[in-house]
Amino acid sequence: MKLRELYEYFIKKGIESDPRGKALIDKEFTKRGEDYKSLKDDEKKDYDLEALKNPYADTRILHGDENLDVRHVLAGIDIEVGEIILADRLRERGETVDLVISHHPEGRAYANFYEVMHMQADILNKFGVPINVAEDILSERIKEVQRRVMPVNHTRAVDAARLLGIPFMCVHTPADNAVTTYLQKLFDDKNPDTLKDVVGSLKEIPEYQEAIKNNAGPNILIGSKERRTGKIFVDMTGGTGGSKDAFERLSQAGVGTIVAMHISDEHKKEAEKHHINVVIAGHIASDNLGMNLLLDSVSDVKVTGCSGFNRVKR
Repeated sequence: MKLRELYEYFIKKGIESDPRGKALIDKEFTKRGEDYKSLKDDEKKDYDLEALKNPYADTRILHGDENLDVRHVLAGIDIEVGEIILADRLRERGETVDLVISHHPEGRAYANFYEVMHMQADILNKFGVPINVAEDILSERIKEVQRRVMPVNHTRAVDAARLLGIPFMCVHTPADNAVTTYLQKLFDDKNPDTLKDVVGSLKEIPEYQEAIKNNAGPNILIGSKERRTGKIFVDMTGGTGGSKDAFERLSQAGVGTIVAMHISDEHKKEAEKHHINVVIAGHIASDNLGMNLLLDSVSDVKVTGCSGFNRVKR
């Protein structure tokens, strides 16, 4: 499989599992195309043309020949300089590592990953929050994340990959979409009655079973085992945590329980204030599940896990 084909496959799968639905993504592509056409020639030089066919700013080929034949991948949740050196050492020992894949974004994909947060407005709208309210409460949070990313030295791992001649890509939101849609369907189908039932369903999944062995399994953050769930919202995609003001609106819209990878203390206080149960499935375990779901159809590529990633085939 060519590197470009693998990259485009991940984008395709990400769109298929996007909670917003394909119609909204097509609408976004149309708007981006119109915006690009309206730019002056000197402005077009700086435009990321990938954005016209890839809706996820946090998923990119970071280094390498797009025509490279990929047969063996080293995949991890976080790929930084150490993991790039690990790939180089494996090559020295005879492993034919063709490509390194990070789940979390690096390089230019990290520098503006906050752009994918805009999708959260449509997801909130799907769960009953008016779109004007959803966009408004997300606006300041997106700016906050942008300010947080601006001073980061985001090219370190990419520089290491370039100097060592190791192809490198990252796949963030497509994997997060995959785990979000998978778990939302699971809970919609099972309709668990209590938070204990929610945790029990998660514990049946291999990635969360492995996390339990590492003391990082699912747990109830807000609520009790006997507390009834109400409407369940799996909140695991859209770049990073959204606005803490969303909890009030979600409560008003009838959401009773949020299943998340992680939330901050500020977000926890707001969820408690508005009587929303929160189950933390686990960050790395959920990332594992998302990446595994993406990789399941890439049967002709060998995958070696590192940096918190354990390959589980379905």
